[in-house]
Amino acid sequence: MTEYFEVHARDAAARLGELRLTESVTTPGLVDDVLRETGSAWFERQEAVDGSEDELTVLPYRGFPAGTREEVQDSFAIEYPDTDYPSAAVVTPHTADDYGADAYILSNAQGFVGHASAFADAIIEARESLPADTALYLSGVATPANVAVLAYAGVDLFDEHKAVVSGTQGTYLTTDGAYELDELDDLPCACSACQQSLDSFSREDCAEHNVNALRAELARVRTRIRNGRLRDYIEGQARHEAWLTAAFRELDQQWGYVEERTPVQRDNLLLAASEDTLRRVEIQRFADRVTSRYVNRYGDDRPLLLVPCSARKPYSESQSHRQFQDAANYRAHVVSMTSPIGVVPQDLELTYPAQHYDSVVTGRWGEDEKAFVTSVLRRYLENADYPRVIAHVPDEGYRDIVERVEPDLDIPVEYTVAEHPTDDASLANLRDALAGEDQIWVSEREERTMRAIADYQFGRGAGDDLLGDFELQGRYPKLQALDESGEQLAAVVPQYGLLSLTLRGGRRWVDSSVETKTVEIDEFVPRGSVLAPGVVDASESIRVGDEVVVRGPSAFAVGKAEMTGVEMAESTRGIAVDVRHSEEV
Repeated sequence: MTEYFEVHARDAAARLGELRLTESVTTPGLVDDVLRETGSAWFERQEAVDGSEDELTVLPYRGFPAGTREEVQDSFAIEYPDTDYPSAAVVTPHTADDYGADAYILSNAQGFVGHASAFADAIIEARESLPADTALYLSGVATPANVAVLAYAGVDLFDEHKAVVSGTQGTYLTTDGAYELDELDDLPCACSACQQSLDSFSREDCAEHNVNALRAELARVRTRIRNGRLRDYIEGQARHEAWLTAAFRELDQQWGYVEERTPVQRDNLLLAASEDTLRRVEIQRFADRVTSRYVNRYGDDRPLLLVPCSARKPYSESQSHRQFQDAANYRAHVVSMTSPIGVVPQDLELTYPAQHYDSVVTGRWGEDEKAFVTSVLRRYLENADYPRVIAHVPDEGYRDIVERVEPDLDIPVEYTVAEHPTDDASLANLRDALAGEDQIWVSEREERTMRAIADYQFGRGAGDDLLGDFELQGRYPKLQALDESGEQLAAVVPQYGLLSLTLRGGRRWVDSSVETKTVEIDEFVPRGSVLAPGVVDASESIRVGDEVVVRGPSAFAVGKAEMTGVEMAESTRGIAVDVRHSEEV
């Protein structure tokens, strides 16, 4: 088997990878497994690292060079070392660079783990300087309580050292913190080491338990990465230690680092369980696109109908929204107000994360929630053009938000809820408020939904420029856009509410004025997927899940990005694009 490190799945900066040896080790994982699998002294010289910026130590085995930064660079420039096992280099955040290794050990981890801003700065500086398809290792710092946040930040490899040392010193580690053995009245674990009475529980047993707990937590982290739900987990788990809460909040402030690595689409649940969710990339990205890319194509002759969100997604399938539409009779453009997303035009109710989130409903809005939704609603109305606003919203939070925005509007706002949005009096008020308005027909709603999704996905104006005068086929939500010759351009994918392009659509995209996300490849025709080694260059704006055009001397294709554009250009392994359609040119 060829030995190397490869990333298989991504959840923001967290990666699910494989360190391929005589047998594979899945990451995030423990390097102790590497030692056991290979019998190699792979990491035995960590303590010899000189942490200065001018020096770099590379683990010297099987001809692997050691020396100064310049000497190492010169050696790697000549030839990649011929080794039987993955190679590792020791770097500081400042010396991090591409030295041809498969893994990089970040020195002095004990100096910044435990300090939120220093930790975030160190990981981001190192990760942005190292090749995308290499593993990052922090030594001597992993515990069951912190390893989820360390992985969330982008760390791939850990060891048992701190867990073992803590156990031999009588410290019992759990996912919610550390306990001294003489403070425990029970063993709060069911692992093999804890299957005995507390009186007979030794420090060696404690060390074994600590390692078991660390392994269990890493397995949980890997499962969360596979499911795209690690952030949901750490918003609760990190609360047990103040520095961990501060650490992921620091990462939230590093928008460029986290946004670049966060997929634009998923079909899994996004749990909004705390106000920290408001800072998630998925939430901020949706709000930004709705307020900067969305075009109100209903014109200034159709009123805006603001309604509350519903627990059921998509909203239009909920009982309450069906009652709203029965009363309104499709005589207004419906936009839902919701925390944590902000506002959701009905045209985008399928688009991730609008149909994928679940939130904690208490009937009481926090001030942070109110401020965020107020900001989004204000920005939305600044870019839209409505003759008036019908606010069919309850008093609890919703009306307060509309009233905060109302002074900034130069159009009238009418409130129609008496006591509850679905009571008879309120629905009658809504019906009366829209009496005399023209009905928006099904074909009109569906055509504008296609254009709205294109704007959201590809950029403002794409709904007109890319799709042009298309013919609509199918019924909502399975809509297709056909060109003048009857050839399909794009189709809505209901699972995540975005467009899937055909080759004809891809060529229309290239010919339009909308920014095209392009992957340039070598001289071959891709079938099924494009691997990273075949990528010559890629647009830096590409995010995981983006539609992309693949172009080469011999081929034209469309598909979905499985890496960021930067990763595609840098990586030597892994799937770059899942190709949907391709043709030889």
